[in-house]
Amino acid sequence: MSMLRNFWLYLRSFLASHSSFRALLSSFQASLFRCAAYVLSFSSLLFVGPGSAYADEESVRRIEHSMGVTQVSGTPVRVVTLFQGATDTAIALGVIPVGVVDSWAEKPTYKYLRPHLQGVPHVGLETQPNLEVVAGLKPDLIIASKRRHEKIYGHLTQIAPTIALETVFDFKDTVTMMGLAMNRQAQAETLLRNWNDRVADFQQQIQLKLGDQWPQEVSAINFRADHARLYLQGSYTGSILHELGFVSPPNHPQDHWMQKLATKESIPAMNADVFFVFMNTEDPAVLQGYADWTRHPLWKNLDAVRKHQVFQVDQIAWHLSGSILGANLMLDQIYDHFGLAGPTQ
Repeated sequence: MSMLRNFWLYLRSFLASHSSFRALLSSFQASLFRCAAYVLSFSSLLFVGPGSAYADEESVRRIEHSMGVTQVSGTPVRVVTLFQGATDTAIALGVIPVGVVDSWAEKPTYKYLRPHLQGVPHVGLETQPNLEVVAGLKPDLIIASKRRHEKIYGHLTQIAPTIALETVFDFKDTVTMMGLAMNRQAQAETLLRNWNDRVADFQQQIQLKLGDQWPQEVSAINFRADHARLYLQGSYTGSILHELGFVSPPNHPQDHWMQKLATKESIPAMNADVFFVFMNTEDPAVLQGYADWTRHPLWKNLDAVRKHQVFQVDQIAWHLSGSILGANLMLDQIYDHFGLAGPTQ
């Protein structure tokens, strides 16, 4: 190294002592400095450190939702979900929430989600989450719904960036919005693509099995202690049945999500080729109500009853989940009831 240094000093002295080489030396030094500047500038683009403006600009996503526009940075890892479908969807996207709301049945957590939510704190009811508990979890993203949380949305945004879905049962919109908010768009696209593939497979198999008896009219019936309900095309249950190819009876309102049947004299309104029946089987009053309705003479005259096409199904998957995993469980049961060998989710 010392020999090279001595040679460089000698060369500088020689060039400086000859006027014809002074301009060349100056030009060479300027070029050397410019080259170094370009290298440093290029390397600053290649190696962006944490927290730099360049990195932040790339990671921020502007998300339009039912309550406005929210900017979310990076990939959130501490997510609080404030409705059932959001909890299910987070798990489907590969994220375990740091806080969830209580389930509507099978309290405090739906059985099919329990293996994923062991030890996860609860933040209260879906209709009334505890904001102090939510804040204490230090979330970097909150998933809410306008239907449930419009009045407290402003408080939620003071805790963390908050995305509000329009409804709690549009499972495809929930998957898409949460995939974007959580920086898991590829996973969201895969979930929806797999769902569409299963729907297409079911439609093909059911057409081959039933032939000219397909499509069939369907009623999704929910029995309560003191009344019954028809869940129509505008509901979570009805929208999935419609997507699969079932059709609504002509007397069912097409632009509604639910029709309440207060008396047994309204039993004929249920009539269809096939019934999917769900209820809270843990409530004795509900079970008694179901027995009373199905013993009525009008019940025995319904097409689905006469054809032995009445299927009792799980109310969590069919009604209360409002989600992508729940929809797949629902489709599993439909495959089973029609004796089809469908692909798994």
